[in-house]
Amino acid sequence: MRVVLTGASGLIGSAVAAALEADGHGVTRLVRSRPGEGDAAWDPAAGTIDAERLEGHDAAVHLAGESIAGRWTAAKKARIRDSRVKGTALLSEALAGLRQPPAVLVSASAVGFYGHRGDEPLTEESGAGAGFLPSVCQAWEAAAEPARRAGVRVVHPRFGVVLSRDGGALRQMLLPFRLGLGGPVGSGRQFFPWVALDDAVRAILRALSKPDLAGPVNVVAPRAATNREFAKALGRALHRPALCRVPAWAIRLALGEMGRELLLASIRAAPARLLASGFEFAWPDLEAALHHVLGGRGAGSCIAVASRL
Repeated sequence: MRVVLTGASGLIGSAVAAALEADGHGVTRLVRSRPGEGDAAWDPAAGTIDAERLEGHDAAVHLAGESIAGRWTAAKKARIRDSRVKGTALLSEALAGLRQPPAVLVSASAVGFYGHRGDEPLTEESGAGAGFLPSVCQAWEAAAEPARRAGVRVVHPRFGVVLSRDGGALRQMLLPFRLGLGGPVGSGRQFFPWVALDDAVRAILRALSKPDLAGPVNVVAPRAATNREFAKALGRALHRPALCRVPAWAIRLALGEMGRELLLASIRAAPARLLASGFEFAWPDLEAALHHVLGGRGAGSCIAVASRL
């Protein structure tokens, strides 16, 4: 199989590329600068893409997008939205215009689609929430419409917080927790949708290979955890106390809208469609997942599990 991949230098993308190549698949990376041999060039901000290099591919995996970390100024929010919506529209239009479009496009989204919902169980059938992230996720997913109209099977993995010691939210948590300064955020009762990096990669590979998977697919572990439970589990994994609660008012003051929607929101998402497809999580338990990702097995474990799909 030949796969087009965006976001190949990111946390998930680099692990997806490693797993695909270890399984004998060809990967064409879409890059914004200095494409190497076998790469293809694109620039979502400028609206340019080397569509000719996309001919002859069986699938595409689209993971590129501005990081949502950091205070959400007006400029930051514009970059978050535009990088996702314009990038997805550019890629899907290019794929739709090929002489033979790929059979499947796996185009990333996030459980931020649901917004703050308290204890409400959320599956892929649940509607969108209110706020900046839900509006971005709706536009992000809708931007793949040209590919859908061209007959491409489009899958939107709605990722929770992807756990890896090499990047993402967990890496930012490690220093304060190792110093004994970690603990719950706000009330700690808000649900924290998480998934181990290995399982996130395997979910993408499942979406590529499973013809009946289409539309949104929640990529979160099946055993929900609250923020307090996550903090306690991480403290135990690091052999440190996790008692330094960060009050909600401090989060709102320091981080504003980003703090409210990312750290204080409760999203109790469940992987209904993945489980219905027969997918088995390698790391369904939070404590075991944290010990695994902190053990440093890294991308190699993604490669190992890829061959078992």
